[in-house]
Amino acid sequence: MGKFTKFQLIVLLIFVAGIIVGLATLSLVKGDVEENPVTAITIWGVWPELQFEEFVAKLNNNYNNQLSITYVQKDSGTFERELTENLALGMGPDAILVPQEMLLSFENKLLTVPYATVSARDYKNVFIEQAELYLRDAGIIGIPFSIDPMVMYWNRDMFTNVGLATYPKIWDDFVSLTKKINQKDVNANIRKSAIALGEFANVTNARDIFSLILLQSGNPITVSRQATLGGNGALMTQNALNFFNSFSNPSSPAYSWNRSLPQSKNYFLAGNLATYFGYASELRDIQEKNPNLNFDIAPMPQPKNAKNRVNYGRLYGFSIVKSSANPMGTLGVLTQLTSAQSLNALTEMTYLPPVRRDLIAAGNKDPYLTIFYDAALISKGWLDPNPFATTRLFQNLAESVTSGRVVADEAIEEANNELNVLLGN
Repeated sequence: MGKFTKFQLIVLLIFVAGIIVGLATLSLVKGDVEENPVTAITIWGVWPELQFEEFVAKLNNNYNNQLSITYVQKDSGTFERELTENLALGMGPDAILVPQEMLLSFENKLLTVPYATVSARDYKNVFIEQAELYLRDAGIIGIPFSIDPMVMYWNRDMFTNVGLATYPKIWDDFVSLTKKINQKDVNANIRKSAIALGEFANVTNARDIFSLILLQSGNPITVSRQATLGGNGALMTQNALNFFNSFSNPSSPAYSWNRSLPQSKNYFLAGNLATYFGYASELRDIQEKNPNLNFDIAPMPQPKNAKNRVNYGRLYGFSIVKSSANPMGTLGVLTQLTSAQSLNALTEMTYLPPVRRDLIAAGNKDPYLTIFYDAALISKGWLDPNPFATTRLFQNLAESVTSGRVVADEAIEEANNELNVLLGN
């Protein structure tokens, strides 16, 4: 087994002490915990089952088969209902593995690991900044496992053919880029496009791209279960909305997209879209679907003169379920799964960047992972109460303004109120 960091040593030492004298954590769970916790645990998650089992098998070669984990993959659309029903029957997993976008709906079912067990300082020292979404006043509700950051895929041939040597680094560059790359037929229909923005129905990852633009504007979207689209955040929301919508406005110099075009990812795969905003995990899919596509990967564009670089990431983490019969044993297993050695193996297997600062600091010479590592380090996110509902909310916000049904400030306040309802306010 590899060397432990200070973070893991603290967790494991307190874990051992907890067996002897009991910890404050145990008062937060139902029922008694056995004096000698079993090492076998059950995890439910939306992570692919075969991939997770391969990961555990790989680790057991290093841990001498000490990990005994039953992993069950669940559908994201029915996960909450299944978990609720099983917990009501006294059944269910010891832990769950979900992205931050699903976390709020489960939070009342999750154990908070107090800072007496794992300090906020050690946690921040070990994990990337986006992992702080798991920090609460009383403790930690999640242990980061994997990060899938957004990146920009760009068609090298389309850039080269118009005399452009490199990709756009700031959003403002796209206004001039559309003039060089966009192509229209005799009926003024777009046949080649520089960028796909301004619509939700046919822009892949539209919710996440719009979230990124909001976060880059300085709007966190939610704070302490309160929406920040309106009120003091209204101006930032309006600026983000105006920019997003400009690419689907025929009277705008940035006009580059409309709802009659195919899905943006498919348009990129066909060689008709110069830039595609997707996730690091989409790399292999793009390579397999069009092996002849001459593309490269770059960081997501940033606002002009921005003081801080901001990216959007989908963060996966483990959370202990309150009803677990062995919370401390579960914490010990999750600590092993998120050690430096384990997560380094995960990167090798998934081709995704690590969530640990020490592994990112060690660097990687792979030309794609170099971009992914940097993207992970600056990634942020927000705790979404319902990704399906907020996608519709953002889409209604954008379309109500572009259609002229509602003026921007009224649409933003309405969206803010709707988000607060989703957040339970």
